Amino acid sequence: MSKTKASLNYLDAAARWFGRSPDDLGEAERRALAHAARRQAATEDPNRLLDEQARFGERLADRVAAFGGSWLFISLFACFLLGWAVLNTEILGKTAFDPYPYVFLNLVLSMLAAVQAPLILMSQNRQSGKDRQMAAHDYEINLKSEIEIMALHDKLDALRLEQLAELVERQQKQIELLTEMLRK
Repeated sequence: MSKTKASLNYLDAAARWFGRSPDDLGEAERRALAHAARRQAATEDPNRLLDEQARFGERLADRVAAFGGSWLFISLFACFLLGWAVLNTEILGKTAFDPYPYVFLNLVLSMLAAVQAPLILMSQNRQSGKDRQMAAHDYEINLKSEIEIMALHDKLDALRLEQLAELVERQQKQIELLTEMLRK
């Protein structure tokens, strides 16, 4: 069977399977049908594609969000805060550059939060975009699987009909032979 013939069969069967004409199918359905007709895998890694397309700022936001949400960051930050408090209270005493209640530390923390929050939001937006593309990809893979299963059902039905036709033909021959034997 040629590739053109296989494609036409899938397109013709798509009307039965989806209940719509091939012209009314969406892009995902058309791609899944094309992959199925060409007997081609539809499993490209969307994460790899998204990572290749990511700009520098997006990659930086992902790294900042990954580090900012890690136990290493929390541990280092806790050590930094403890060190700041010990330095400005116990070690430097009356000559501390930021005495208690640590107004300068508060300013630094506010600036850090002001910079870190948008970076984390950018990373979350990018992740939600990745999730949407993964869902679309999963839909396409599931659709292709359904198409393959429906095509297998059609092939099995055709084989079953062919076998039944052969069986009926053999039975007809046997009936004819028995009829001849009875005449003799």
